[in-house]
Amino acid sequence: MKTVFVLFDSLNRKALSCYGGRDIDTPNFQRLANRSVVFDNHYVGSLPCMPARRDLHTGRLNFLHRGWGPLEPFDHSFAALLHKEKKVYSHLISDHFHYWGDGGATYHNRYDTYDFIRGQEGDPWKAMVDPPWKRFKEMYHPVQYSEQRRNKLSRNIINREHIKQYEEFPSVRCFDAGLEFLNTNQKADNWLLHLETFDPHEPFHAPEEFRKKFTTNYKGPTLDWPPYARVTETFDECEELRANYAAIIALCDHELGRLLDHFDAHDLWKDTALVVTTDHGFLLGEHDWWAKNIMPCYNEVAHIPLFIHHPDFASQAGSRRQLLTQTMDIMPTLMGIFGATLPAEVTASSLLPALGDASLENREACIYGVFGSAVNVTDGHYTYFIYPPDIHGGDLNQYTLMPLHMKEFFSIEELQEAKLMESMPFSRSAPVLQIPATPKSPFYSHQGPATLKDTESALFDLHTDPLQNHPLHDVVLKERMRRLAITQMKVQHAPAEYFRRLDLSN
Repeated sequence: MKTVFVLFDSLNRKALSCYGGRDIDTPNFQRLANRSVVFDNHYVGSLPCMPARRDLHTGRLNFLHRGWGPLEPFDHSFAALLHKEKKVYSHLISDHFHYWGDGGATYHNRYDTYDFIRGQEGDPWKAMVDPPWKRFKEMYHPVQYSEQRRNKLSRNIINREHIKQYEEFPSVRCFDAGLEFLNTNQKADNWLLHLETFDPHEPFHAPEEFRKKFTTNYKGPTLDWPPYARVTETFDECEELRANYAAIIALCDHELGRLLDHFDAHDLWKDTALVVTTDHGFLLGEHDWWAKNIMPCYNEVAHIPLFIHHPDFASQAGSRRQLLTQTMDIMPTLMGIFGATLPAEVTASSLLPALGDASLENREACIYGVFGSAVNVTDGHYTYFIYPPDIHGGDLNQYTLMPLHMKEFFSIEELQEAKLMESMPFSRSAPVLQIPATPKSPFYSHQGPATLKDTESALFDLHTDPLQNHPLHDVVLKERMRRLAITQMKVQHAPAEYFRRLDLSN
């Protein structure tokens, strides 16, 4: 068996015509939908980028136990397991530079080989000791300009000096590398290609031939990087940001089309599985917010696309599935494609049975969220954001044997409060460090409670209010959703203090 797994970053479900999007032409995502089974109720799990990838590798949620971090020594990765049990050759191609940061450095080594494409966002790629700051300041909007040496904004400005033409863009080079892998290896058997691009993640930097299709009245310097903040921009600035997102979606659609062309030309549909999804979506002004993480986890972020083609279920091409699925289900699905055994700690389910049976149910509800923020629960009909009564009330610990934040080690001040605890149900008898998530932590003010806004619990009916604009005040429904959240938290072995923090009866 052979498998191509394509992962985009920050791909909005509603930007795709096959999911009802009307503003951007995405013919190749429609081609993919026509060739695959489309999942209509697919949700995130742990957020954002690397927590989502840990779910994807391990088949279980991790946001209840720690924030952004690497795979742990006790984690089972699908890539390592497939090699060990089935001798599956796996290859990672990615421009997602967080894999090579402190908080992601254990993922890529689980594959047999990997290819790191440089240049996205704040990737510390090109060296420029004395940048022409005056010129740069005139070129970029103040919201995305910095002269601080290690700031992601300044790094991006320098990187973009080397990304001008279509063929120089990192996502294009990712798909170039993916097609090279296929040309070299498609006649071989028993391999998995993980082809991943950071696009359409911000900044929304696309080649000019894609950007010119979306016109605005904006006349200022480059503005394609929205802040993680409330919308305060002018109308023209907002339209410019959205147009740049549309351009990068068009680029992603084009690159996907190159892959589909290759599948068509070599008839890979008959012997190669294809899985396409994203880690999360992105707010583009909805609910008066840009981006993700700091605000409630609305469906623009949480409800994401998923497409699966399997040669054994080619007759199901173009069909849809309504069962409730999550990012963590990708791991057992990839394992199932190769007939591999799941580790005992996996709490997700393979989606292969659902490819052949549209009536299958997967779970009654799912929970998702950012560590230290709300636990969000949906049953596909309702969503309930369950916030702590006091977001700074404590009772929040990280459980880890890899004390690394996104870009740095845990601080000495944090580690001074660490305790070695007995093993957890998923740590394979290994003890773990319990490290309090307090204001002493760099996490606390970067991705943690100090960053959170609009922290009021809220219930929504997705059938009558799909845009989640009108909270319900139904006490009975809230209690039902609370019980569903508690059940799912128990399945994921949430620490006892997480229930106390949310004022949920355990």
